[in-house]
Amino acid sequence: MAVKRPSLTVGIEEEYQIIDPETRELKSYITQFMQGDHSVLRYLDLKPELHQSTVEVGTKACATIQEVRGELIGLRCQVADFARKQGACIAAAGTHPFSTWQTQEITPDARYHGIVEDMQDLARQMLIFGMHVHVAIEDPELVIDTMNTLRYFMPHVLALSTSSPLWEGRDTGLKSYRSALFKRFPRTGLPVEFGSYGEYQNFIDVLVSTRCVADASKIYWDLRPHHKYPTLEFRICDLCTNVDDALCCAAIFQALVLKHYMMRVDNISFRRYPLAMIEENKWRAVRYGLGGKLIDFGRQEELPMDLLLGELLEFVDDALDELGSRKEAEHAYTILKRGSSADRQLEVFGRTQDPKAVVDWLVQETTASCTVQPEGAA
Repeated sequence: MAVKRPSLTVGIEEEYQIIDPETRELKSYITQFMQGDHSVLRYLDLKPELHQSTVEVGTKACATIQEVRGELIGLRCQVADFARKQGACIAAAGTHPFSTWQTQEITPDARYHGIVEDMQDLARQMLIFGMHVHVAIEDPELVIDTMNTLRYFMPHVLALSTSSPLWEGRDTGLKSYRSALFKRFPRTGLPVEFGSYGEYQNFIDVLVSTRCVADASKIYWDLRPHHKYPTLEFRICDLCTNVDDALCCAAIFQALVLKHYMMRVDNISFRRYPLAMIEENKWRAVRYGLGGKLIDFGRQEELPMDLLLGELLEFVDDALDELGSRKEAEHAYTILKRGSSADRQLEVFGRTQDPKAVVDWLVQETTASCTVQPEGAA
């Protein structure tokens, strides 16, 4: 496949929970945030989301994972400081441990009211928080080819990111309850395979012409060609509580894209498996996280996550060397050893039987990577 090498720049978007520090509940406060210090707002590029208790930020397109690290830590610390000055704090996790969706306010914006009008209670219930990773691929045909191949690895990375085990004060029994909630939306989950970019574009054109969607931004797959930027957008992850966990997932995504390109240059194809098979692995990641087993479809047997993640890192080994992101990607071994955010939340909840204690841990862990405490920190 004769294609130009993609630039592979990386950007991360994160959706933080706005927390009331006294009640530890979600605080419907994004409108007040947006009315704050406008010089700070312009610098941070804060964005509202569907629910008023969510604030979204995004890094710039970065050449290296190390550059992303500086951006992401800076954003977390500055947004946390900005929130503190307005009597709030932020937390990073796929769901809030106990706040209910029925009490949340919808952001007063035509776009979000349109989503609610279209989706009704499905939209109101989507009190979930994710991380989206963009990896630049300028050739649209390569975007589709890469998406087709990398679907197989999405459950592996989801397991590393799991951070939503609690819902309305209960242990749901799932490590990524966010994923189960989001599945209720149409046009979610892993994408089907497309034979070309033209086939994908025709699919979008049909949906638009039949008024299913206004544009491609209403396609919510776990990975998708972005409708505006020349990137493949990885959307499967829960919002990582720990910055190093987020960077680990991003480094693996970037390395997978490069590895796929390298294989194409060498005229090597990775075996593709039916979507139904990959969905079985996604369910296992949703249910058990790192504590379960995924299916190795080539061997036709189930294997533990530590073995499969080790094989994944070996698969992208040469790409990690070229990208200089080995340290960040191999942080996966640390996550395996100490558990994902979901595992750690459940440890706190099991020990205290108090979901508020889980919120306290989340708030602290969200900005634990700040080397210098933001102004006004206790």
